[in-house]
Amino acid sequence: MMFQSDPDDAAQRRQFTRRAFLLGGVQAAVGTAIAARLWHLQVEEHGRYGLLADENRINVQFVAPERGRVLDRFGIVLAANREGYRAVLVPSLARDVKGVLSRFAKVVPLSADEQERLVQRAARQSPNVPLIIVQDLTFEQISAVGVHAPHLPGVATEAAPTRVYFHGKTVGHIVGYTGAIERIAMDDDPILRLPGMKTGRSGIERGREAALRGTAGVVQSEVDSRGRIVRHLDRVEPASGHDVVSTIDTELQRTVLTTLSSFRRAAAVVLDIETGEVLVSASIPTFDPNDLINGRANPRGWQRLKTGLDDPMTNRATRGVYPPGSTFKMVTALAAAEAGVIDLKEKITCDGTFEYFDKTFRCWKRSGHGACDFHSAMKQSCDCYFYEIVRRTGIDAFAAMARKLGFGQTYDCGLAGLKGGLVPDPDWKRGRFGKGWLGGETILAGIGQGYVLATPLQLAIMTARLASGKSVTPTFVRRSTQEVAPAFAPIPGKPEWITAIRRALAAVVNESGGTGAKAKPEDGSFTVAGKTGTSQVGRASSETAQLDLPWELRDHALFVCYAPIDKPRYAVSVIIEHGGGGGATAAPLARDILEKVIARDPLGKSAWPGVSPASPVRRAAATDVKRES
Repeated sequence: MMFQSDPDDAAQRRQFTRRAFLLGGVQAAVGTAIAARLWHLQVEEHGRYGLLADENRINVQFVAPERGRVLDRFGIVLAANREGYRAVLVPSLARDVKGVLSRFAKVVPLSADEQERLVQRAARQSPNVPLIIVQDLTFEQISAVGVHAPHLPGVATEAAPTRVYFHGKTVGHIVGYTGAIERIAMDDDPILRLPGMKTGRSGIERGREAALRGTAGVVQSEVDSRGRIVRHLDRVEPASGHDVVSTIDTELQRTVLTTLSSFRRAAAVVLDIETGEVLVSASIPTFDPNDLINGRANPRGWQRLKTGLDDPMTNRATRGVYPPGSTFKMVTALAAAEAGVIDLKEKITCDGTFEYFDKTFRCWKRSGHGACDFHSAMKQSCDCYFYEIVRRTGIDAFAAMARKLGFGQTYDCGLAGLKGGLVPDPDWKRGRFGKGWLGGETILAGIGQGYVLATPLQLAIMTARLASGKSVTPTFVRRSTQEVAPAFAPIPGKPEWITAIRRALAAVVNESGGTGAKAKPEDGSFTVAGKTGTSQVGRASSETAQLDLPWELRDHALFVCYAPIDKPRYAVSVIIEHGGGGGATAAPLARDILEKVIARDPLGKSAWPGVSPASPVRRAAATDVKRES
């Protein structure tokens, strides 16, 4: 018997077939979309997401390089690295950071405040970045940490070279020192984020930071999902920093500092006229960079340097700014000659005063110098003569010549922190005070007073430029043997006037009536040309005898010179703060310095050729030099 199909069942089967087909289509579409997405992620975007996956799996850490040394011109080591050790803690391996630090403090002294500080730092940073617990461990402390290692998970000892400065006080201002990195600079280079990383803070350490720092190494480690290190994958060793050879003669530097040591605050610069190399840059008082290596280790020394009465941290040779006084009259003379407002034979009468509208300006010699031509005016340092010629010249031409002779600017010379002094003009005054320039301010500028400010280094540069006729620029870092000696451009100025200035500077020291007679060597072994300068610090210093004034109200004493006259080789500038007259105080000091320079003649000796950072001499030299006490 045959059964007839139920119409309702057939309809249900058709409806089920349609639904199954629709569901299958949706599943196929979803499957295709998933497959397409998988293809896109795994094939087309493999490079991008593979890299991201590796970054999640691989931890990259930088390894600090060994810092390069600083040497003087003859190879004497001024700054190097001493072998040292420190204790570090990796939070991800310690688990209980607070507990580990508490147990560590029983092995190596660690205050409760230090422990709390380290716990807080661990909470703020990546768990894989090591924390420095203690610096400069002794061998006994290293051994103790090793014995208790099972109870100190995450704690390890590692090599951590310490910067050491030889001949510290002698070259402290020049070499500078290293210190903690300012937070604002940490984004410049990943290596700067390393625990305990130090960077140059002053002197050559800062000026040649890039060369001294070297290149960081890299360690790649595989980590698990919790950030714990599973194994080390690769290591690239760091490249040590380069040695920097300075132009300084350490022995001569020490000798000059001794010569200046009887004064409270003073500075002197000795410059190679041909190359611009700074042989001496002495500043009194000075400091020892070793006192600043670790401020926490020597808080009293750090505080004493920061708050010292005479600011021993300031390098007066490059950062001390002073009114240059009559040493600036060479600028005035050359500016007037270029402007064509005077000639060598013209005489200007000095009766002790100079009237400019309703103002009276005095000459240092109250009775006056009488009729003076250029030669006699420079020899006797007649103020009235230079009042008149700067009045004719004008401030703009005067300021332009001052800048051409090296004032109002700094130099990329390997030493950080130079000050540019000040060459004033109407634009500067308008921007600084919102006022117009006054004619009387031009008169004062002509004798190096008023707003004019200069550093001892700039005074030495001016002297070297006039002695050589070239635009000498200074350097504190010796050029490599492969570099060509600098070819300085000629300075501006009429040749006959440059010659006349040189003759006048020779007369200042060697002719009767010259203000710099005390700079003349007693044995006559060499000849000196120079210029005295006395810069007032207040009105009282011009109306009262210097010895009757308090020290801080006395005039500054200055002297600039070069020698020998027939073949200029060394330029010298000296300033004694509140030292009185330049001819009486600074000139004999400059003579003593020049006698020592000529006797030693550092330019006549072979300079250090330099070594590569990897040379065995690099390590041997650092151990052969005793640190200055």
